[in-house]
Amino acid sequence: MSRLDIERGVVEMAHGSGGRASAQLIESLFIRHLDNAWLRQGDDASLFDVGAGRMVMSTDAHVVSPLFFPGGDIGSLSVHGTINDVAMSGARPLYLSAGFVLEEGFPLAGLDRIVASMARASREADVPVIAGDTKVVERGKGDGVFITTTGIGVVPEGVHISGDRAEAGDMILISGHIGDHGTAILSSREGLEFATAIRSDSAALHELVAEMVNVAPEIHCLRDPTRGGLATTLNELVRQSGVGMQIEEGAIPVRAEVRGACELLGLDPLYIANEGKLICICPAGVAEKVLSVMQAHPLGRDAAIIGKVVEDERQLVTMKTVFGGLRVVDWLAGEQLPRIC
Repeated sequence: MSRLDIERGVVEMAHGSGGRASAQLIESLFIRHLDNAWLRQGDDASLFDVGAGRMVMSTDAHVVSPLFFPGGDIGSLSVHGTINDVAMSGARPLYLSAGFVLEEGFPLAGLDRIVASMARASREADVPVIAGDTKVVERGKGDGVFITTTGIGVVPEGVHISGDRAEAGDMILISGHIGDHGTAILSSREGLEFATAIRSDSAALHELVAEMVNVAPEIHCLRDPTRGGLATTLNELVRQSGVGMQIEEGAIPVRAEVRGACELLGLDPLYIANEGKLICICPAGVAEKVLSVMQAHPLGRDAAIIGKVVEDERQLVTMKTVFGGLRVVDWLAGEQLPRIC
């Protein structure tokens, strides 16, 4: 079978037809980058083994704009995002599947770059993509590339992590600076260019989670604060658990560049998306131990304890400001930053 002209070619409707052109695209681009024993089975579904334990599955659609941004692109983001969703249950991610919706006319060189990035992220995380699908939509009916990834994993025995397990007296930890991803996306958008050295924090967090769970299997909640940022995620956990939360503004790590960009654009860093951070809620008795493990890991070196869980029938998230005031941190109303992940 002849190879694609990736350097000069574009996505054509025939590449989604299921015929020879589809097979050529799969062989010359997707298999070339993502090759592994499961994909090479060549069947409609991949057969794989799993270890003992409870299985988890998560799926996520990625529609980020622009497709390439400081610190990442839609390919690596689609791997990291789903690995993190699986890991937030305390699970060890095992496999991914990927679905691509491509727009007619999209450059094959751009697609090649995206899939290569996806393959690199998958290899680095040791979580292979073992199944996939490709569809092509007509020119003007898409926006280049959309990717949906699904991941499965296994939760170790003795680990019970869920958003409804926060208890009054628990401590709230964050793994590092918030708002890097959303700020990086904004800095690369047409018409919104502003000078910043901020790069997306997009990263796979499962190894960090494994070390945390290993020293403290009694962790109650884990959640990656993506869309809606830290504020919205805490509100989600408050609602699920039926508690209140109090956080300290001065304890929350925010880079000066992110704070400056937010002031410039009239945004609140508490609501800016992250793609390589996690929130941990755990009993107070193990909080310092968990914090030490987080700070010893490259992806958690700036981790901090930022607040505590309290009894509150109103189920509010409140924040003590650096000026000593008390502010209600409400749900995000509407869409502060569209198409960020």
